[in-house]
Formats: sequence, C-alpha cells, structure tokens
Amino acid sequence: MIRRKIIVLAVIGIASVTNAQNPVGDALTRAQAADGSYISWREHLIDDPIESGIPFSGSDGLVVGDIDNDGFEDIVSVHESDSTYDSATFDDGFDPPAAGHVRIAFGTRDPGKWINITLAEGAEVGAPEDAVLVDINRDGYLDIFVAAELAHLIYLENPGVNVRSSAWERLILPQSLNRGSYIRVFSADFNSDGIPEIIAPNKGAQRPSPADYARSTPVELFTLHGDPLEGDSWQREILGRYSIPQNSETVDLDGDGDQDIVVGARGENRILWFENTGELEFVEHAIGINGGIMQGFNLEYADLSGDGRLDIIGAGRPPGLMWIEQPAALGDAWNGFQIGTFLPDSVTGMELADIDGDGDADVIAGSYSRGDRMGDDSTMDIGSALGRIGWFENPGDAKTEWMRHDISRRKRGMFDKFIARDLDNDGDMDFIGTRGNSYAYDGVFWLEQVRTVTPVASFERARDIESSEMPLP
Repeated sequence: MIRRKIIVLAVIGIASVTNAQNPVGDALTRAQAADGSYISWREHLIDDPIESGIPFSGSDGLVVGDIDNDGFEDIVSVHESDSTYDSATFDDGFDPPAAGHVRIAFGTRDPGKWINITLAEGAEVGAPEDAVLVDINRDGYLDIFVAAELAHLIYLENPGVNVRSSAWERLILPQSLNRGSYIRVFSADFNSDGIPEIIAPNKGAQRPSPADYARSTPVELFTLHGDPLEGDSWQREILGRYSIPQNSETVDLDGDGDQDIVVGARGENRILWFENTGELEFVEHAIGINGGIMQGFNLEYADLSGDGRLDIIGAGRPPGLMWIEQPAALGDAWNGFQIGTFLPDSVTGMELADIDGDGDADVIAGSYSRGDRMGDDSTMDIGSALGRIGWFENPGDAKTEWMRHDISRRKRGMFDKFIARDLDNDGDMDFIGTRGNSYAYDGVFWLEQVRTVTPVASFERARDIESSEMPLP
C-alpha cells in the first residue's frame, strides 16, 4: 500500500505531524503503520505515589527482568525525590535528609495488574539515578545494583525465595563511599570468566559547580573476588578521568564478540570508548564527530547505515536527536546526521524500536520540563521547555529527513527512560517509561500502541486530573 503523508514544517525545518493549534495529545494523529492503520497511544499506570500511598517522586532509571523467576518480566525503578534530594544545606548548617526510593513492580499475566513494593528507601539510596540487574552471586536470580547521586553504589541481593516479601540483604560498596556522585551503573562479564564486573561513572558532585567542571573524576570498574555481601570482596580500578563523566555503557561496539565501554563526558562535550582487549585490559579510543557534538548521557545503538557496524544515537548538537555513523577504519571521524528535535523542549530519554511495523528502527523520545516540579507553573507557556513525548519515523534511508510524530506535551514531566516491550501481546510495540518533575504524577507507566482505521486523538491519558496538556509553540 502506498501511503500519503502530510508534512508540516516546524520552525527549525524538522517535519512535524501535530496540529499546532490544539493541545498535542488531543490533536488527531496522522502517524500511520505500514498497513495503513493510524497509530495513537493509550497511557496506563504501573506505579504512582497516589495509588501506592508512597510519596516517591523524581522517577528516573528503569530496568526490566524476571526478578522472581515466574516467567513474567518485572520492573525495577528508581525515584530520586524531586522536592527533597538537593545536596544543598539548610540555614542551620545541617544537610537535608537524602530521600529516594527503589521500587519493584512485579508483572503478572495481565499488563494492567502489577504488584508494587519498596525495596529500599532513604539515605541508603539517596537520590537514586540508575540501576542494573545482574546475577552477581550466580544463584540463578537477578540481583540489583543502584547508583545513588548522594553518593555511592549499593548492592541488593535477591533472596531467591519469597522474593516479594523477604528481606533483601544489601551492601553499600565501601570502595564507593565518600568519592562523589554516582549517576549510572552497568554490568558485563568483560573477561568471560563467568563473574560479572560492575562499571560506573562518578560525576563528582550531585549538582556540579564550575569548580567541579574544572576537575576530572573517574569512570570506575569494580571486580568481585568472593562473597558480594562482603566489602573486602570488591576491588576498584580507574579506567580514566574526565570532566563530569555521566555514562559508561557496556556494548560490543566493534563487533568482536566481547563487551566494550562507551563513556560520555558532560564537561568535555564528547564521547569516547574503551576497547576490551581481554583479561580486563582496555584501550581508550576517541570518537571524533564530523557534524555534531554529543555528551552521551543517554545513548542507543543500531546499524542505521546498514554497513554491518553499530552506529550511536543520542541527544547532541545541533540541538535535538542525532546519530553518528561508525567509520570503517578505527580512528576515522564518525559522521553525524540529525534525526529531529523537540525545540524548545529537550531530548532526554529514548529507545529504538520498529514502531510502525515497516522493518526499520524508529525512535521514541521524551523531554525534561524546566519549571516548578511540584505544581503547574503559571510562568511556563507554550514557548517554555516542557515535558514532551514523541517519536521519529525512520524514512528507510536514515541519512534523510525523519518524520516527527508528537504524542503528548505537558507543563510538567521528565521522561528519562523508555523500554520497548509488546506488553499486551498484540503484535505492535508498546513502551514502559518513567516520569519525574511532576509530583504527584511521577512514577512508572506504559504506553499502549493503538491502531485504528481512522484517525483518533494522539494520546489517551490515564488520569482525569493531570498537568496541563499544551500545544506546540
């Protein structure tokens, strides 16, 4: 079937398909699947502070895996508590309490039913930013590591039995204490000995000052040599030092069968990678970008050019979402290509998946609202940086213009993480996500992809009362 597409040029030249006269979520969708049906989205809540009675906020990192080995994937989410997590001090000189929550939503046969528990809260997970699932003690159950911006790594060991009700033993890695602010955490078995390693960037301070940008802090590798609940079993190594490192993601970037590490440095406006050469030895390589800049906080990987090499997708400059093509020769420049932008909104979280069913990778993305986090801010208007969700349709030739499809734009919302899953098993791709900056609407949700014969509203909200849905500028 040949589909006609109506293209409306946005102010910066990126194609958009949302009527700017209406609130974004209420506008009729013009996004179409490969079979000609229209694509819209229905929001479902998985975990939120009102229904749970737990006043968490600042929902951020999100990982998915079968925690209780019941055959259904579960969701581990971290919530850094937007209104109280600041590392500033009160007038009396005392630090405010380091709030935060680590939650698990246990999945069932019904994607509308989740069993939610709090696994950790308070100072032991102060301002948790990220988590990783890994069976570190090799007992057949996934354990959890959490990176807390205030300010350490903590290991939570899966008890294996009565997972939802039993206490999880835990250890704050002593090698991570009093060293700064851990923002991300990843895991891989780099030397293929069956024992995973933990890799984490330490950005130095939860809210970096100019002095923090002027110094270098480490990307760290933690290796296990014994019982993971014993502090002496862990050893810490430094891979390199950078200005505000904010990513150290594990990925087989060179396609040689082992895991490498991609690092993003905010203060240096660049990304780089460590080639895994075996036996926990790594060689650092620069990633020089022709036609753009990336800081590398959130990155995705796919072969968009079709040359057999992984390319990198992320937010960058020119402003918006871009991808860089891996060169054939090590050390050559990576050529940059723009995907699109949400301007004046940012691009924060993202995920690659075939949304429209045409066989190539599209990108869903979310933005970061900049106004008051605890209530709709009357000073924020349609020209302000707001909380948007949208997706970019791959044109087939990824080096040409991508079509943007806006889903929702609200005064408050930080959409930091998406994970692609067909939760309702209907054959099209849905997405699990987190939302912050918008108490009491923060938490974990999923977006159900809905396909209809005729156009309907782009977005069906889960709540009757919400942060204001806004038009495009």
